Amino acid sequence: MESPHLIYFADPMCSWCYGFSPVIDDIRRAFGRALPIRVIMGGLRPGTETPMTEAAKAEVVGHWAHVHEATGLPFDPAALEREGFLYDTDPAARAVVVVRRDGEELAVRYLARVQRAFYAEARDVTSGEVLADLAAELGVERDRFAEQWRSEEAKAETWRDYAISQRAGVTGFPTLVGGPNADGAFGVVTRGYAPSESVVAALKAWSSQESA
Repeated sequence: MESPHLIYFADPMCSWCYGFSPVIDDIRRAFGRALPIRVIMGGLRPGTETPMTEAAKAEVVGHWAHVHEATGLPFDPAALEREGFLYDTDPAARAVVVVRRDGEELAVRYLARVQRAFYAEARDVTSGEVLADLAAELGVERDRFAEQWRSEEAKAETWRDYAISQRAGVTGFPTLVGGPNADGAFGVVTRGYAPSESVVAALKAWSSQESA
């Protein structure tokens, strides 16, 4: 049977997933490699082709305000002010999938880096150049990343993630699933944002049951 691990369904351009990033950090600090985290891209708005309207921007910024209130994380709405900005989540999700080929731990770190770049630094994470720069920050060879990111294989792999998410019945992000238990089953840790205290406590309780 597989060793216990977590499956994290997320999207790099999901504001509540950005809000959940410190929770993921706390899980990693609490459990280290004893409870690995596997990231699956959920597909929030892949393939968007229509630039954001002013009304849509205002709505999104309103959501960001709620996340800020709940988490205290910084937001810079300037990312949305680019002329003709497309809120297409597929390029950033594909970037995480490419980095994931070098290991799940690195993928978790890269996901958080892309989130911070978009939300706190107002960088355009729909740009392959920006995504390659962020990968290079974490030691990924830039040219290799860029070549893989542009490939049809990476595009197909990313859309397979979306399909996995849909088949798992995931309807919102973040969603965190843990397992397998003694019966080989997985269970939901949280659907949507939850604070570190409750998530880590739930995982510690589950871990103690599994090791008993």
